[in-house]
Parts: sequence; C-alpha cells; structure tokens
Amino acid sequence: MQIKDMETEEEIKGKAYVHWKAWQEAYAGLLPQEFLQNTYTLERCQDLAFRYPQNTLIALVDGQVVGFACYGTSSQKDLKNAGELYAIYVLAEHYGKEIGYQLFQAVLAKMANSVTISLWVLEGNARAIAFYEKVGFRFDGVTKTVHLGAERTEHRMILRR
Repeated sequence: MQIKDMETEEEIKGKAYVHWKAWQEAYAGLLPQEFLQNTYTLERCQDLAFRYPQNTLIALVDGQVVGFACYGTSSQKDLKNAGELYAIYVLAEHYGKEIGYQLFQAVLAKMANSVTISLWVLEGNARAIAFYEKVGFRFDGVTKTVHLGAERTEHRMILRR
C-alpha cells in the first residue's frame, strides 16, 4: 500500500471512482437513495476531482486507488490558523486494513503547522465518528444543516495537537 499526492489523470479518475463508490457504501440508509443514485453520480465526482485536484492524497493498492483524503485551510471563522480535513474515504472492501489511518497520518504531516484541525461528520455516520474519535477528534458542539437530497445535520469535530 502506498500513500501519495494525486498527480496523474488516471489517479484523478481513480479518486473520483472511490469518492462515488464510498458515498454509495457509507451513506446508504443515511441519505435518500434517489439522491445517491441520481444526484451524487460518478460523473459529478469526476467533475469535482478534475476541478479540485489540489491537496489530495491517495492510497494505492496494487496500483489502484482505494482511498483518498482532501485537506486544506479551515473555512471556519471561529478557528484561527486551523486546518480542515475536507474528506477521507476508503472503499468498503479495504476497511480494517488501516488505510484510513495511514491517510490520516499523511494528512497530519501535510498540515504540520496547524495546531487545530476540524472536520464535519454527518449525524448517524457511526463508523466515521468511531474512526475520528479513535484518532483524537472530539465534538465541539457546533452543527450545521446541509441539503443532501434532504436536510441533514453535520457535527463539527476538532483535533487539537
């Protein structure tokens, strides 16, 4: 398994596939099926991957992208000089192999100057919440409403180093 910066067109396409497939796997039962099938399409994920390739790490197994993480500066006005984990996804067939953990460690290294790192997690996403808590994130009480085929709540989690 290798963690690296996303660079080639094939890697961008692989990241887009993982993004799409991981949403189908992780959010089944949490988001409306119609939204997952008709709105959050592979084409949409490809468009996003090609438009925003920066600050993306990928996990490769046998040359195939099986996970990714996107990171950058926090957009939260109440968090000064903070980083943000925008997304981290691993294909379900690779759960339990510490790929998410290794991606997360690589993101931490990329954001070495950020004392505080934030992320948003969808309410009810127990697997993700357990992972984030295991690596040191804690809820800080801030929430927001997002529209993902229906109104849903996201909770902010913070890691302070």
